[in-house]
Amino acid sequence: MAVLPPPTDPPIDLPPQAPGVPWPVEGWPTGPAPAGVADRLDGLLDQAFAPGRETTDRFGQSLAFVAVHRGRLVAERYGETAGPDEQLISWSMAKSFTHALLGILVGEGRLAIDDPAPIAQWSGPGDPRAAITIDQLLRMVPGTRFNEDYLDETTSHCIEMLFGTGAADMANYAASQPLVEEPGSHFNYSSGTTVMLCRILADVVGSGPAFERWMRAVLLDPLGIDARLTFDEAGTWVGSSFLHATARHFAKFGLLYLRDGVWDGRRLLPAGWVDEARTPRSIDDESDAGYGAHWWIRADDPTVFYAAGYETQRLIVNPSADLVLVRLGKTDVDSAPEVDRWLDEIGNLFAT
Repeated sequence: MAVLPPPTDPPIDLPPQAPGVPWPVEGWPTGPAPAGVADRLDGLLDQAFAPGRETTDRFGQSLAFVAVHRGRLVAERYGETAGPDEQLISWSMAKSFTHALLGILVGEGRLAIDDPAPIAQWSGPGDPRAAITIDQLLRMVPGTRFNEDYLDETTSHCIEMLFGTGAADMANYAASQPLVEEPGSHFNYSSGTTVMLCRILADVVGSGPAFERWMRAVLLDPLGIDARLTFDEAGTWVGSSFLHATARHFAKFGLLYLRDGVWDGRRLLPAGWVDEARTPRSIDDESDAGYGAHWWIRADDPTVFYAAGYETQRLIVNPSADLVLVRLGKTDVDSAPEVDRWLDEIGNLFAT
């Protein structure tokens, strides 16, 4: 996996909340789609959500879709087995929530991303992993071994960590993996890397119930997000994979990043933290997509950044169109490109 040299500028300015548009703390302000968009948008949504089409070869199972344009909810659809109050799984979209939590502690001066990652298993004399930084973990370039495979349980560290012998203490399982490459030299997308970051967070704010209270106080409650979190037996939030929320609530998180970490007049994320997430630092050789820090960047339009999860969960942030799209469902990896093309078509309707 290729690693890019550090960039010098963010790709595009982030739009502020328009005057007179309420922040969706309790519920979303609604409005019509732009002139000429609504009919075409309805036609595209029918392709995935029309009755009898919940499961198709093209899309798999589509459960929820939300579009937020210029701060207003302008479209949403739900499958036959879901609805606006249904809390659906994030899978790896949770990684971007982990990025936000790291940013909050960085902004408070309680962590510094250029410092070595404070992981106990790496602190022994002469351990080469001791030099790995928090920033390298955020950018998925620590150099430690981890196979992010979702199908082959005989080779997958991800399956073994989430559901096998590593499930009781996932951060310990991930941290026990050896160094196989020079830190910073190669991109290797890894749920284990994110779980190690979650342990670093817990070491600062507390684990288990203490962590959940903190996460709700500093991030979820200010946004009005009611999320269900999953912790392992060691009390570490599985921030690589397990956050359940409604499509509307995932859209709130996307709006926070679209608004540069500011929410209802209050800065929740430190200045520059969103730019750090959405600036391409690596390229995934398989998809050609860029990767910043716990957020992906579109290969053909680096101004668009997104959170992505297993079974084609998507949270897309498009600054040039002032747009957030959420798609939740159950779609296998072979059909994922079709869903992404469909989302691109929808995004292009709002292009200015």
